[in-house]
Amino acid sequence: MLDIKLIRLNPEIVKDALRGRGKSYDAEIDEIVSLDRCEREIRTKADKLKCERNAANDAIARAKQAGDSVEDIMAAMAGAAKLVKEYNEELANLKERLDGLMYSLPNVPHESVPCGCDAEENCEVRRWGTPRNFTFDALAHWDLGAKLGLLDFVRAAKVAGSRFCYYKGLGSRLERALINFFLDTHIKHGYCEIFAPFIANEASMLATGQLPKFAEDMFKLEGLDYYLISTGEIPLTNFHRDEVLLQSELPIKFCGYTGCFRAEAGSAGRDTRGLIRQHQFNKVELVWFVEPETSYECLERLTNDAERLLQLLGLPYRVVSLCGGDLGANSAKTYDIEVWMPSYGRYVEISSCSNFEAFQARRANIKFKKEDPKEKATLLHTLNGSGLAVGRTFAAILENCQTSDGGVVIPEALRGYMQTNTIN
Repeated sequence: MLDIKLIRLNPEIVKDALRGRGKSYDAEIDEIVSLDRCEREIRTKADKLKCERNAANDAIARAKQAGDSVEDIMAAMAGAAKLVKEYNEELANLKERLDGLMYSLPNVPHESVPCGCDAEENCEVRRWGTPRNFTFDALAHWDLGAKLGLLDFVRAAKVAGSRFCYYKGLGSRLERALINFFLDTHIKHGYCEIFAPFIANEASMLATGQLPKFAEDMFKLEGLDYYLISTGEIPLTNFHRDEVLLQSELPIKFCGYTGCFRAEAGSAGRDTRGLIRQHQFNKVELVWFVEPETSYECLERLTNDAERLLQLLGLPYRVVSLCGGDLGANSAKTYDIEVWMPSYGRYVEISSCSNFEAFQARRANIKFKKEDPKEKATLLHTLNGSGLAVGRTFAAILENCQTSDGGVVIPEALRGYMQTNTIN
């Protein structure tokens, strides 16, 4: 959530900054400014009336002590009480409308975010590795996985529906190996492992920005204030919701494995074959809590931590900086890491690393206090990235490491976990 003071004092600057996302939010900002002004005016009147009521209470007490009549004062107070009630009802209505508009606004893009309207205008930052030239007809991961008995989409559709998958035998072991490899590698580089709930309440979803914007993409438990999480970012970030951390504790670096669940109502017909876009998938998440002054340096480090995994697995990839029009609503700046997928003939997103600045922290009320006791607690910055999406890594290994005889060579970094060098 943006700072209401920023909008109040500099509405034109905010409007101009948000146009960098390829869309105008001028009408929403104008309405916010108007509602905010109205709310402050009514609150001033209500506070003044409450002071007058308190003074009247004192006058009543003195009159009673002196044996004087208090009927006139009581009559005046009755009118004031009714007016205060009306003010409070009006303030509640204004707050609801104002909150709805504030939740609808995206984050302001950082000045380094490229201009552009969609993914076609994202800027490539770097590449690692060289895509393989096959001397045989390479298979897509869904065909190869089924042929080797690693993946079963047909039976999963029977049990749960489309866009689910059974992992079987060495397929299950490879999925589990990737999770453990990711976690072990991150822990070696200073992360604290968290094993979190796969269910979160509405307050948690609001805090990290999944609600209200992405309500259609969520699986909600009927009749309960619970949602299946769409990303590990939700429980890991909410770990410190409504807390004040010490400056000496920062940066805090969490990594955690979670199952993730997405309805993705708007993506029918897009990447629906294979493991790329499933309703249920596994992910290892990275979340940082940092001081504002260091957050962009930390974003580079977090992105490098996700890249390290692909380098150790020997999978070619590239890093792109998302343009304003492709930037997620919560993010001030995002790097997408895209792995090479031979079946697609292009790079496919496998991690998204973002700096949310204070956008999430303001919603989640996460602050830090400097060592100076005179300093007030202030909002910190939160960062998030996939480290990595497990199913997409599984798919990339099958496609990039397949052999002419129909098998798969296991990347060396995973062989200790897999207890085999190949799958045939």
